[in-house]
Amino acid sequence: MAPLILFCSDPLNPRRADPHFADDARAARGPGLRTALLDHDALLAGDAEGAVRGVPRGAGDAWYRGWMVPSERYAELAGALAARGVTLLTLAESYRRAHELPGWYATFTSATPASAWLPAEPGRAPGARELAALAAPLGGGPGVVKDFVKSRKHEWHEACYVPDLADTDRLAAVVARFVELQDTFLAGGVVVRAFERFTGAGEARVWWVDGRPVLVTAHPDHPGLRPMPALDAVAPLVAALGCRFVTTDLAQREDGVWRVVEVGDGQVSDLPRDAAPEPLFRALALAGTAPSGEIAHR
Repeated sequence: MAPLILFCSDPLNPRRADPHFADDARAARGPGLRTALLDHDALLAGDAEGAVRGVPRGAGDAWYRGWMVPSERYAELAGALAARGVTLLTLAESYRRAHELPGWYATFTSATPASAWLPAEPGRAPGARELAALAAPLGGGPGVVKDFVKSRKHEWHEACYVPDLADTDRLAAVVARFVELQDTFLAGGVVVRAFERFTGAGEARVWWVDGRPVLVTAHPDHPGLRPMPALDAVAPLVAALGCRFVTTDLAQREDGVWRVVEVGDGQVSDLPRDAAPEPLFRALALAGTAPSGEIAHR
């Protein structure tokens, strides 16, 4: 039996998929995947049982495909689905490992900028002394600030970029502003990363299913830039991570080396608007039963 794909429902019309995922829902039907809808708002509100009320009982294996979900809520989703006889093919621990930087960083250390992090609660930025100790192993020089999942790169100088990590006052100011802007959406804590200079070719988002690259797209933030990355060094790291459905965002450093900017769980990674999702859903349909096929570029 083909896996079930769980899409977020449209808040204005719960009987259809959220418009953002309408193309995905259409593409999923091509290879014979079954689809169902869940209530993302209810899930975020802590009502996992209510969120999956419309999912058929005994539906078997499933992938989620929708908006980001905090790791704790994803675990609740997995539990609520299991009670209905539905098993997420990405386990809760695997979701956290791919979704949050502390989960994937150790595996990708050789291919990604040096990073350090500490837990933090929404609305409570770490103090200057804590941040100085956190950044010290990274040495001086520029860095960037993010949480375990997202940055605020669109507020680059205000809440992301630090010209010199040894300047504790500036680091503390950027972190404080970042935490303020993230508000209740702060995920996990604060991450400080060494800044590396990349070419202007843009980022490539590579989609992996069971360790195989099945689709390469532009990054959704820059859909007009479509670099073609070398994957030889990245593929063994994706395999070592051990997560079934992940994405890697790759950019070429000025010295020509391809670097991993971000890793994500593929279920909640965004496709650029002009990317054809069919290769992705063919791979998800075949996952666990057959090889996912050759790499596709869109």
